[in-house]
Amino acid sequence: MYPVIFRRACLWQLSMKKLSSWRARLPNLASMKKLSSCLPLFSLSGYVVRKYMKVMLGTVIGIYKPAMVTWLSTDLFTVLLGFLMLSMGLTLTFEDFRRCLRNPWTVGVGFLAQYLIKPLLGLAIASTLNLSAPLATGLILVSCCPGGQASNVATYISKGNVALSVLMTTCSTIGAIIMTPLLTKLLAGQLVPVDAAGLAISTFQVVLLPTVLGVLAHEYFPKFTDRIISVTPLIGVLLTTLLCASPIGQVADVLKTQGAQLIIPVALLHAAAFGIGYFLSRLCTFGESTSRTVSIECGMQSSALGFLLAQKHFTNPLVAVPSAVSVVAMALGGSALAVYWRNIGLPANDKDDFKE
Repeated sequence: MYPVIFRRACLWQLSMKKLSSWRARLPNLASMKKLSSCLPLFSLSGYVVRKYMKVMLGTVIGIYKPAMVTWLSTDLFTVLLGFLMLSMGLTLTFEDFRRCLRNPWTVGVGFLAQYLIKPLLGLAIASTLNLSAPLATGLILVSCCPGGQASNVATYISKGNVALSVLMTTCSTIGAIIMTPLLTKLLAGQLVPVDAAGLAISTFQVVLLPTVLGVLAHEYFPKFTDRIISVTPLIGVLLTTLLCASPIGQVADVLKTQGAQLIIPVALLHAAAFGIGYFLSRLCTFGESTSRTVSIECGMQSSALGFLLAQKHFTNPLVAVPSAVSVVAMALGGSALAVYWRNIGLPANDKDDFKE
């Protein structure tokens, strides 16, 4: 995913340089300047629209034609999600982990927001709205999940720090094997029985193991990995659409009857996480670019992992509903925020908090 994004960025920069040289030859300089400044925005807006139109299409199919997507069994869902984690690992190297050690403060604040503030938000919202035990457990579970790959794309669009976003996603993904089952047990254990060991094993199988295999493949078989990476973005988009549609399809009946009750708490969770992640970063005196990155990382997580864990380790099907709703709410909210931030730009003297 990331090489494709960076190649597009390079092409846009090259286009800008060409337009600058052509301006001198054309009479209407003001028009050309306006056109050149809008081209990246049009391209990025088109990318966002295409990506999330697929998510919305999957949502509509899931609600009104669930039979088209509910054939995806739990075991196959596990394999496909594992493939997405593998594709993320293929873009990482050992040097990325060394960079984490060189940026303990910035990465640490993101980790704190992901695994302390957001789970407490989930618990507070569930308690305030008096959600039933299964729905409250599902909301807490999804709030304890690691950052998702979509956050890296949203960070790039918002003019955040992509390298920092990748590191935060990597750290939260590795930390998920302990933090997700531990926090779910602590915060939701009084509501329903929580199999913390089972959650840890599933998280290891679906998240950590594929990611580590991807990193090792990139490190020791770089030529082979480069060939694989050239096709994984397309496969990733198709799988993401399917992994969004399937959870919605499997809880379609519940969504039709209790839609508002389910959408409001999930929307509040993401909105509050985006806001608190941003203002916590500003409180830590981070620059605008870093603050946007932490905000997006805090607000966007692997909802598909939450849905899978809910299906495998909780007997009540309602536990999976918040994760299914979160898949769509996260994608739409994150993309809207990213485009908004891109439109307002960055301060000219923005502080750089990241050490390469």
